[in-house]
Amino acid sequence: MRVVGCGCSRTLVSRWVDPRPIGVFDSGVGGLTVLAALERALPQESFLYLGDTARLPYGTKSQASVERYALQCAAVLTARNVKAVVVACNTASAAALPALAAAHPEIPVVGVIAPGAAAVVAATRNRRVAVLATEGTVRAGAYQEAIAALDPSLQVTAICCSVFVALAEEGWGEGAVAELAARRYLGDTFAQQFGPDTLLLGCTHFPLLRRTLAALLPASIALVDSAETTAAAVVALVGERMGCGVGAMGTRFLATDGPERFARVGSLFLGRPLLAVDVERIDV
Repeated sequence: MRVVGCGCSRTLVSRWVDPRPIGVFDSGVGGLTVLAALERALPQESFLYLGDTARLPYGTKSQASVERYALQCAAVLTARNVKAVVVACNTASAAALPALAAAHPEIPVVGVIAPGAAAVVAATRNRRVAVLATEGTVRAGAYQEAIAALDPSLQVTAICCSVFVALAEEGWGEGAVAELAARRYLGDTFAQQFGPDTLLLGCTHFPLLRRTLAALLPASIALVDSAETTAAAVVALVGERMGCGVGAMGTRFLATDGPERFARVGSLFLGRPLLAVDVERIDV
């Protein structure tokens, strides 16, 4: 399986310095895959991450509820003086990005949908792509619309794989259970039936199942990670509009419930140890 990354440069030149952190939020820990990609791409920046763990998952909620939650999360981040907001949640990006941009015209707001769509359009060769996402993202049709806006000739197949979220959070991204779930969703005839040459992981939890999916699907199918593509979009934004941070203060973590679980599960997504004492519990 070919892997499509961000391909971005880590050397940025800016005419000014903006030391404020970049705000990142998600319904829980899944957005930590986006945060990890951002930290790798922008080591000179500081970040403030908010996981709305009291109200997860967003993927099964109505669009109105997700939009309300997203606006409340963004308000917390902007109150702490962030210089941009990254919506590290596919469901919230699909449901709330226009409302977020309208509510915060003073700073850039970046979602995961547009960068992911652009990446699959650039990667496909046979003009057939597949998107794996949660129920809310598939129902909203956000990726289908974003891809069609870039190239209406592409054939897009969207598949709801909500159980992948629970598997990722249990640390079961590999093994017999993950393989059974992947086969249940994709089946042995997926590649032949739909014929995609590019597969987008349209949920921030799904990179934890990368190896399972790679073993199941033909090696000719390119795997696009929305976390990496979103990081590339923020890299471009930092260089063009926001200025670079200097002497990064690291990352601070906020959660609306369960700092202990957030730290334990979050360590899997972040790829490094995270302690409960480093997670501030807040109300929104």
